[in-house]
Amino acid sequence: MENYGLANVWLQGDVVTRFLITILLGMSSVSWIVMIVKGMANRRLSRIGLKAHKEFWAAHSIEGGIAAIGAGTDNPYSNIATAAVEAQAQKDQPLLEGSTSNTEWVAYCVRNELDEQIAHLQGGLAVLASIGSTSPFIGLFGTVWGIYHALIAIGASGQASLDHVAGPVGESLVMTAVGLFVAIPAVLGYNYVARGNRTVAQKLMRFSHQLHVYYVTGNKMREAQAAKESGYPAHTPATATRA
Repeated sequence: MENYGLANVWLQGDVVTRFLITILLGMSSVSWIVMIVKGMANRRLSRIGLKAHKEFWAAHSIEGGIAAIGAGTDNPYSNIATAAVEAQAQKDQPLLEGSTSNTEWVAYCVRNELDEQIAHLQGGLAVLASIGSTSPFIGLFGTVWGIYHALIAIGASGQASLDHVAGPVGESLVMTAVGLFVAIPAVLGYNYVARGNRTVAQKLMRFSHQLHVYYVTGNKMREAQAAKESGYPAHTPATATRA
């Protein structure tokens, strides 16, 4: 068995074979890095979400809530709350929106910031999807390339017995195994990260909804927690002002 395997394919292969192996190993490293980084990031965001749920609304003001959960560019909850504060501060300034009410402007700014944060969550998914979908084909190309050279060598030697065919063909099939070794973790990692992103996105949407309700009514609407939270409530009176 010491004459077969990935190491032997590397030693016996040509430039193309070694290049393909290098690409596959690099793709595997990248996919594992993305999975680890995104998994840790989602766990951190889940902890921040719990902290925001407990401490943000326990503060006496929005600014105090932002300070309680920690301001920073890597904190989507404080970014959304800051966008709401900045939108509220523009109520006395002339805006290009013209007739847009203060409530609508706050909702618009919060929604924009929410969309940016959710888009930021999707970072890395395209890499995992690309690796999971292309690595099997790269491995298959390496197999075809190896079999091609194996058949040329067999034809040149004039011997097509099993002991002359099994070795080169078996070494070529190692490339397919390497491609699957890279693809399977990438696909599983994609599903894991996507599920974590959905959980974080749902919490961000809930927080944005509660923040918008606060600016409309002056209080956190308790019944909104049990209602559907896929967007802002259409039944909110347009004339409502902050208490």
